[in-house]
Amino acid sequence: MIALIQRVNWAKIHIDSTLHADIGAGLLALIGIEKDDDDKLAQKLLDKILAYRIFSDADSKMNLDLKDIGGDLMLVSQFTLAAETQKGLRPGFSSAKPPAQAEVIYDKLEQAAREQHEFVQSGKFGADMQVSLENDGPVTFILKV
Repeated sequence: MIALIQRVNWAKIHIDSTLHADIGAGLLALIGIEKDDDDKLAQKLLDKILAYRIFSDADSKMNLDLKDIGGDLMLVSQFTLAAETQKGLRPGFSSAKPPAQAEVIYDKLEQAAREQHEFVQSGKFGADMQVSLENDGPVTFILKV
């Protein structure tokens, strides 16, 4: 599983020109699900997202995690993160989990996030979403489990 996480001041998702979700300061996590991924890996990735220390402490060092700052979390399914990009000039998607199976894992990830964290918003699996955000820093990391 792959997550591209961004420390944000805010993030919003629009679907069909309608505001679907929005958060304040926290993390935007784009989630890519690969063929061999399962519920255990999803939980491991979520644990890492929630505990990843990328927020500044009083000494301006990245020592605080999302829970420490009481930040928001936005989850967005993004199958393109699972793309094969090593060869050629067009991405391949054979390494991505088929949509129906990926949606089950994503839904469980979202449910677990809502159980483990106070404020969670998410996109809609498979929808054409417009995601806007203000990256704080900018601070962006790729997490893999």
